[in-house]
Amino acid sequence: MKREVNPKAPVIERKEIEIKAPVESVWKVLTDIKRWPEWQENVKSAKLKGKGEVAEGREFVWKAGGLSFHSQLHTVEPQQAFGRTGKIMGAFAIHNWTLSEKKDNTIVTVEESLEGFFPSLMKKSFQKNLSAGMEKSLKELKQASEGSTNKSNS
Repeated sequence: MKREVNPKAPVIERKEIEIKAPVESVWKVLTDIKRWPEWQENVKSAKLKGKGEVAEGREFVWKAGGLSFHSQLHTVEPQQAFGRTGKIMGAFAIHNWTLSEKKDNTIVTVEESLEGFFPSLMKKSFQKNLSAGMEKSLKELKQASEGSTNKSNS
């Protein structure tokens, strides 16, 4: 990972899930940013800036939970690691996904740190929301990835 989460941030979370799909399928779902709204209930829009594929340094904008986020990819290691930073008024996030193979399945680990004025001020609320959101997002990634594998096998 080119940029690790901040272990000293006031809000930090780490979760993991096993997905019954090959790492290639999970990677395809996870990194197709413009399609995030199709499988993540809270994401209303997502768009890469400029032209081309996902790559380190690429910026994207997305809306979730009534807020607009401006993010930049810091790590794109195909089928292994995908990371972004993001800013919103009063907060800065580092969000990293790591993928690893386990037989025919994929283990996805996600980590995020939040720092800044608002995460420091409302630590308990931010921690609760981050944990719940991360759990939901992993379940949605699992459903989308396992569904895409079933479609490609039909």
